[in-house]
Amino acid sequence: MSQVEDITNVLVRYATGIDSRDWNLFRTCFTDDCQLDYGALGQWSSRDAVTRFMQMSHSGPSQHRLTNFAITVEGDQARSRTYVDAVVLGPGGWGGVNTIGYYDDELVHTAEGWQIARRRHTGVRMKFLGLLGLVPAGLAMRLAVVGARRLNAAATAA
Repeated sequence: MSQVEDITNVLVRYATGIDSRDWNLFRTCFTDDCQLDYGALGQWSSRDAVTRFMQMSHSGPSQHRLTNFAITVEGDQARSRTYVDAVVLGPGGWGGVNTIGYYDDELVHTAEGWQIARRRHTGVRMKFLGLLGLVPAGLAMRLAVVGARRLNAAATAA
């Protein structure tokens, strides 16, 4: 398997880990000291921190679709840009969000294989679903940011 295929598999493992709630699989995608910036949703400085947040924020069904894998490899380091279209629903499928954007990743080759060391998520569009879709977009976004901050605080305390 080529290095580009190995890196693509890491990115697919990320989506599979979240959507199947396989948090051990999810953790394998990141270095211990990863630096992740998801904008208003939060920033994390370890795979433990991002795993706790994702466990708390993914309580209902979800589907993360990744496309347009643009990957460059230089020795034991790589960069990638991957488009993401994700639907994350609340408990029981009530309400949720559809977000479209992309991940800019820096990966390193470790003893565990390729892992994400740095990630920046850039959102292009966010649409609220269910009852949240009835709330004006600006207010819904503010509510989502407040909710994300509370989850981050709870995840940090755990």
